[in-house]
Amino acid sequence: MTPSGRLIGWGAAWSALGAVAVARGHLEAWTWITAIPVASLVAWDLRRLLAHPLPRMERTLPRSWSQRRPGVVALRLENPGNRKLDLEIFDHHPDGWDVSGLPVKMVVDPGEQAVAKVRCRALERGDAVFAPADVRVRSPWGLWIREVRIGVTESVKVYPDLSRLAGHVLRGTDTRVPGGGAIRRRRRGEGTEFHQLREYRRGDSLRSIDWKATARMSKPIAREYQEERDQQVVFLLDGGRRMLARDGVLSHFDHVLESVLSLAWVAQKQGDAVGLLAFGTRPRWIPPKKGRLGIDRLIAGVYDLQPTDAAPDYLQAAQDLLGKLHRRAFVILATNLRDEDDDNLLSALSLLRKRHLVMCANLQETALSQAVQAKVRDFPSALRLCGTEEYLQHRRDALDRLGLDRRTLVDAIPQNLAALLVDRYLDLKESGVL
Repeated sequence: MTPSGRLIGWGAAWSALGAVAVARGHLEAWTWITAIPVASLVAWDLRRLLAHPLPRMERTLPRSWSQRRPGVVALRLENPGNRKLDLEIFDHHPDGWDVSGLPVKMVVDPGEQAVAKVRCRALERGDAVFAPADVRVRSPWGLWIREVRIGVTESVKVYPDLSRLAGHVLRGTDTRVPGGGAIRRRRRGEGTEFHQLREYRRGDSLRSIDWKATARMSKPIAREYQEERDQQVVFLLDGGRRMLARDGVLSHFDHVLESVLSLAWVAQKQGDAVGLLAFGTRPRWIPPKKGRLGIDRLIAGVYDLQPTDAAPDYLQAAQDLLGKLHRRAFVILATNLRDEDDDNLLSALSLLRKRHLVMCANLQETALSQAVQAKVRDFPSALRLCGTEEYLQHRRDALDRLGLDRRTLVDAIPQNLAALLVDRYLDLKESGVL
């Protein structure tokens, strides 16, 4: 319970007048005439404030939240008493969020409800917690302020900005067919996926004859197979210290995660199963699944993943993945390579390539591209350009030593990574490599 600014002002004015009364020798009269009535009024106002039932609050949150996209939190205040309430609400939103509209001031009539809307923007993924709100209730005459905490603790899941997936997918497919989708060709032959039965033709292998069907039809019948085009697409996601670097408002890990989800969305539309293994952060294994279930499990499994300051161990991650995959897969290693990672990463890729098709998705720093393009105006800027070029050359040499071709190496700035990944995946899909 605290005195309001009005009560403090009244007290200051009363004290000043009291000092004048003391100076003139009228202290006793001043006390009887003013002090007792004023104290009675102040006490009566306090009593009415304490006797009034507290307001009730209900917070309405979106079922899920998208990172960096604004949302609205509705605060519903109910006045259960018999006089109106003058309220000021401070809702305890998660740390680090952008919030506008707080504190909320409102007057709620007796027995009525009032709703205030607060706009919030989540800057980080993961589980976010809204704590009970602090509410200031003014006394009827405004002399006292009662501070109470009402409401309940609530949590909300903050997912990557999935609305960006559509843009990434369209940019990656708009040059392929008028409808914007991928071309899928059926290939007949000695594949592993059964297609149909047909009459035996000259040149067919004897192993393709279906003897039961031949006996029923009284003529040679052969099985026709097609290449199995539905594959496993598995992401090997680096969550180590390099991914803590920021490019704009997002970390490199967030940029890579959005790109991974973009490609996963396209892959499941193509009929492929999608899965993920995270390393360098909390271990997270999401087995490959097809269809909408696969993408839903992937999103739910990575929304709260955060990079750590641990050094990534590519070889250990490759060994872990080999122990979990029991059939050939398309493995995409998403990382931010440095030249000192050469030996460890090369060993990991060599191990994976024995059983799987492997692509490396490497993230460039936008600041390096900007430094190369900046004009040289003085000696410090010339040194900066030379140092950047030397660093980039070491980086290119490290990528060359991995032995990957242009189809299985993507080296891009964060803004272009998703579209390039989708494009390379569809190239491999159309070529029959997948």
